[in-house]
Amino acid sequence: MSFAVDVKNELARIEPEKKCCMLAEIAGFLRVAGSIKLAGGGKFKIVITTENPAIVRHFKKLIQDYFGIETTFDIGESDSLRKTKAYNINIDSDNRSEQILRETGILLVREGNNYISDGVYESIIRSKCCKRAYLRGVFMGSGTMSNPEKSYHLEFVCRTETLASDLKKIINSFSNIEAKLYKRGKSFVVYMKKADYIADMLGIMGADSHSLKIETTWVDKSMRNKVNRMANCDNANVDKIVEAAMKQIEAINKIEQTKGLNWLPEKLREVAKLRKENPDVSLTALGEMCNPKLKKSGINGRLKNIVEIASKL
Repeated sequence: MSFAVDVKNELARIEPEKKCCMLAEIAGFLRVAGSIKLAGGGKFKIVITTENPAIVRHFKKLIQDYFGIETTFDIGESDSLRKTKAYNINIDSDNRSEQILRETGILLVREGNNYISDGVYESIIRSKCCKRAYLRGVFMGSGTMSNPEKSYHLEFVCRTETLASDLKKIINSFSNIEAKLYKRGKSFVVYMKKADYIADMLGIMGADSHSLKIETTWVDKSMRNKVNRMANCDNANVDKIVEAAMKQIEAINKIEQTKGLNWLPEKLREVAKLRKENPDVSLTALGEMCNPKLKKSGINGRLKNIVEIASKL
């Protein structure tokens, strides 16, 4: 089961307590997952489709609790390439389908004629709680997200640019979160790619346990990345130390073969012999072997002098 399905299952367990939130959630889900069919005589039939049985159960109950009607459902085959089962919730024309379309802001009247709106009905989302419920309904209908262990990406897929723009506006009305929009084929996608935005988005919709998982995963990945950076830095430093030591040994061997180490001044001669006998130790450890002891900077300076002398031979 995917992470996105787990999130939707958690959202499907939420039961809105307020009537306004119940309507907002139904409206959001119906807007992206519903279709309207003509039933003759100017009447309408509503078909709401999802591949998730938990979501079917949730919205059948929610519609019954709010509108006081019994819906029917049937099982078909989805339009996706996976050819999974599709669950259809059916609301017939004699079961208050027109009232549902009007109350959810989908069927409106202009100049005495009915028309299907393509944005978010403002009266549905007047309060923060209703905005949360609307986003929850839309995500259960057309949302998806990647597994945070692999990447951070959450999106809402919309049929029209107007709906996508309205949805983006709703999301960005919350503090410390920002969604973006782009066109993909015939769809318009509202999305976010930052871990903190996605965690906040899940929290806004009510998926608290998965919001916590996002935050925990982000912290774990950040710690792993930090450890890896430190390890890479340590490895780079070791490489530099080894390279410098090899260069120093080559210089000492050159001096020994051409002039002999006794040719060097006493202070440089001592350091040259210690470095040749201890090619793997650090400058700090080398300084501890000197008599009197030298600091790292002192050892480094003498070795640089030795390398410079050898370069002139």
